Amino acid sequence: MKKILHISSSPRGAASSSILLGNRIIEKIKNLHPGSTVVVNDTTEKDYPHLDAALINAYKATDKPEDVLKDSDAAVQELFDADVIVIGVPMYNFNLPSALKAWIDHVVRPGVTFSYATGKPEGLLKDKKVYLAIAANGVYSEGPMQAYDHAEPYLRFILGFIGLTDITTFRIEGGGIPGIMETAVQKGLESVAVA
Repeated sequence: MKKILHISSSPRGAASSSILLGNRIIEKIKNLHPGSTVVVNDTTEKDYPHLDAALINAYKATDKPEDVLKDSDAAVQELFDADVIVIGVPMYNFNLPSALKAWIDHVVRPGVTFSYATGKPEGLLKDKKVYLAIAANGVYSEGPMQAYDHAEPYLRFILGFIGLTDITTFRIEGGGIPGIMETAVQKGLESVAVA
């Protein structure tokens, strides 16, 4: 049995390829681990505030103001509670959506999810599996557009920084390219395999 956290970041709901792909990953995990539970964090509904002076100061404060950190503390706790994290990533303008970036800014916290106590950065989230469910209208996994994918490299870096290094990526791509778009969703969903 696994505790699964599904982070979604598409405002498109049921029409979203990244949500569809994330749900397929979760389906496969649940088939492999019956009785697994799922917590969904829709970052577009949560509407995490972007970093401002109050939030940055709260991260640094010794006496941490609960009202300012309420959303951040809850998001961090979801990560610590999860065994498996599935992150839906619709690629916008060659990168991740701002709703997902805002969530990242709430969970990458000094002394909470990473530390410099040893003099070097150390991620404090350990022994968790992460799946990225990336959806894009172009093809970025290979070919001439691969260098323009700033979503996956950034996510691998920032998640690794907080200790999440076991990352597998699945994609639905080419959703805007005639000749590819007709089978893009099916091909992406069929690519999902979990262990």
